[in-house]
Amino acid sequence: MPPLEATAKGLRTRSLLEIHLAVFLFGFPGLFGKWLPLSPPLIVLGRVLLASLTLGAVLAVRRASFRISRARDLRLFILCGFILAVHWTMFFRSVQISTVAVGLLSYSSFPVFTAFLEPLALRERWDPWSLFFAVLTMGGVFLMVPGYDLSDPIFQGVLWGLGAGLTFAFLAVLNRSLARRHSSLKVAFYQDSFAILFLVPFAFLANFELTWRTAGLLVLLGVFGTAAAHALFINGMKRIGARTASIISALEPVYGVALALAFLKESPSLRTVSGGAVILAAALTVSLRAGRLSN
Repeated sequence: MPPLEATAKGLRTRSLLEIHLAVFLFGFPGLFGKWLPLSPPLIVLGRVLLASLTLGAVLAVRRASFRISRARDLRLFILCGFILAVHWTMFFRSVQISTVAVGLLSYSSFPVFTAFLEPLALRERWDPWSLFFAVLTMGGVFLMVPGYDLSDPIFQGVLWGLGAGLTFAFLAVLNRSLARRHSSLKVAFYQDSFAILFLVPFAFLANFELTWRTAGLLVLLGVFGTAAAHALFINGMKRIGARTASIISALEPVYGVALALAFLKESPSLRTVSGGAVILAAALTVSLRAGRLSN
């Protein structure tokens, strides 16, 4: 194998490992929803605060520009910060009242929501197959839910998880516009930073005790489960296509459920696994079609 080809192959392998490690780290946050004795808004506040500090340091070391030259982009960053705060709050709420598996699998419906939102927001061609995959996703949701009683924690967890998926889909569509003019690290930094503004009031309204254990867990969540995971994923994307990255990203709930089983002894029911498999199949197919249609 020629030296240049061997080098290129080695760099691609490294990028694949970086994306896999990033997705593995993305699977951890659900566990923190169980470990941390805090309300979801406070967990998210700690997460975005530490993540923004870490990402800001990375941008400073790289001597990247922090400037936002367009007023429209500033408004979008603020809106994205609000949506991010709502998204993660819904996700942790889903995990806390149900299980990590339910929270992750119901949230994984976001590619289907994105398939509907993108054509509307960006005035692109709508894929009729999106309706089929939406119905398939809802079928997976029905499989996960043992009963449609609002007092049932699993049903509540699924609803909060679907809300997390929907808000993340909105975020993904807005990010697509911002990513055309700003680096992904810069987008993540400003979204985390503006999310802080919407979450700070909860710190003053809530009655909580910040112990060394809680602070340590928040550091792990913010630095490794958020900032480091984003940095690895973005770096890996330099040599890996979006379609390949989306396929690997589908492993996030798989990693998350496995980690919950290992650390929390949470064993998902057959109903949850069956419904989750249908949701993941629909989400993965939508991601693959989106990549093919955009080429």
